[in-house]
Amino acid sequence: MANPLEYPFGTVNTGTAGRWLHLTPEEDGEVWMLNLMKYKPVADYGDAGGPAISGKEADDIYAPTAVLADLGATVPLFGDVTHQVTDDVAWERIGIVRYPSRASFFAMQNRDDFQKQYVHKEAGMETTIVMGCVPVGVADPDDAGSGPVVMRVRRFADGATPAADPDGVVAVAHFAVDGVILGDGRVWDDVRFDRVDEATLPLLATTDGVAEQVVVVVDPLIEDLIGSVATAGA
Repeated sequence: MANPLEYPFGTVNTGTAGRWLHLTPEEDGEVWMLNLMKYKPVADYGDAGGPAISGKEADDIYAPTAVLADLGATVPLFGDVTHQVTDDVAWERIGIVRYPSRASFFAMQNRDDFQKQYVHKEAGMETTIVMGCVPVGVADPDDAGSGPVVMRVRRFADGATPAADPDGVVAVAHFAVDGVILGDGRVWDDVRFDRVDEATLPLLATTDGVAEQVVVVVDPLIEDLIGSVATAGA
């Protein structure tokens, strides 16, 4: 790749990367990396050739579960987007990986076993946003229910505080965004996962104090957000 900061599916945010790389071990800590994913209709392996599969299928092959386990990372959320309320990009899948530190996230990128898998991500991914998050709130498991979750990724209006949620929104887990590491140039302030009544969902399309947002419904294949956040620092 000619420019190491440019990927086929996104651009590295040098401000976030530089800040994270200069953290001391005492300053660093756990980070929940949120991935928003949109796939190519057909995976493109270029001149190297590859299987005739969809981009989503290529990402399934990529899934570096063994590498993550070796790093002590876990996956508290992974699922398909079943409905989208806002944003111009038609997101298809959402995933969160909890890393022991930002340093461990960077260390993964240089591992040979990770690089061997990464070719499948490059072949399958059309665009992605990857951001580091830290938890700021979590529900009691008895209060949060089960089933699909609504994810909101939000950028606040300058100087504004977002309005409170309407009735019908039950909190699951909320995060502050510590920085976008790879994306499309947009910046974000918080990420919210909630369970939302069907009648309430359209009301989330606009929120006073929020300048821009991604709102999608996710059907989780893996979901342990509450357990993951509740054990932060353990």
